[in-house]
Amino acid sequence: MEHVKENGRAYSAVVWTSLGAAGVFEALTVLATQDKTVRAASPWQDDPYDVMVSLAQFAVPMLALVIALRLLAWRAPGGADRVQQTVRAAGAMVTLVGLTVVSEWAAVIARTPASSSGTWASVLIGGLVVNSVLTVVAAVSLGRCRRPHRSADGWRSDWLGDAVLLCRRIPVLRRWVGPDAAVWVRRRAMTVFVTLSTLAAAALTSAQAIGERWTDPLLIAWFLVVAATSNLAFCVISNAVAGFIARPPRTRPRRIAEAATVAGCVAVSVTTAFRDALWPVFGTGSLTSVPALAALTLGAGLVTSLVTAALLLACFPHDPAGLRRRFGAAATHLQRPGTHR
Repeated sequence: MEHVKENGRAYSAVVWTSLGAAGVFEALTVLATQDKTVRAASPWQDDPYDVMVSLAQFAVPMLALVIALRLLAWRAPGGADRVQQTVRAAGAMVTLVGLTVVSEWAAVIARTPASSSGTWASVLIGGLVVNSVLTVVAAVSLGRCRRPHRSADGWRSDWLGDAVLLCRRIPVLRRWVGPDAAVWVRRRAMTVFVTLSTLAAAALTSAQAIGERWTDPLLIAWFLVVAATSNLAFCVISNAVAGFIARPPRTRPRRIAEAATVAGCVAVSVTTAFRDALWPVFGTGSLTSVPALAALTLGAGLVTSLVTAALLLACFPHDPAGLRRRFGAAATHLQRPGTHR
């Protein structure tokens, strides 16, 4: 599209504005979570606020990294798709930052003990004001950005294709990375998401266990599952928004199974965040037992998955258009011989 080429610099400026806001957010978030003195004064150090902060702390830099790397292929073929997908990814990143900012303001308004006084608390609240302003600026910029109105089913390129394109320019990687590797990943996208989510969760769990000196195997296993399910939900949902990997059409049972799995993963995170408020509904006393914690959070995820699958089967008895893979057309095109860049 001609207007995409003419406004390429404007699109790039909007994306860089979003990256700048995300960078400031990440710096302040790392300070508030990784320094023990600062964390002790943080108004949002406890759940349910900390769950949102923890998710954003790792998800925002991942999105920022892939967005920044894709700018390296900004002028490559497929510009219309690249602009739409990158702006949508930036929108997802800013949305995640915005939700975290709202969560942090909720902690301040709730007047948690740590937010009542202290120098570091004042510094963090001042940083929250800065984050709020930058997030609004980035959101307004994205909202005013005139994106090409093109259906995701019509996308003829994805981020994976750009990654292959960049790798092909590096002599060491050229012989190992090619169109066949991209096709393999597209056909096994869910397996890739699960693997990456588990590896990231294992690294996070190891750091947490060492830092907090955990010795309870059940607690470590529970944290690993919670982190992995949170990562998996993030991967699948963000991929649906921005089209990182264009997936080929899937069977109806598989689509329903994946949707139910993601719903269950989200339920695990939500239940973990609000576990203290939900526990009185199912048990008595305080929630101090690890088995009870695991039963509550993982049980909520399992029940949510089963209910979601049942509802989808009942509401869409045949092949539902609402569940068709959004990037099926793109994946089909990208996997045809001779059509890949």
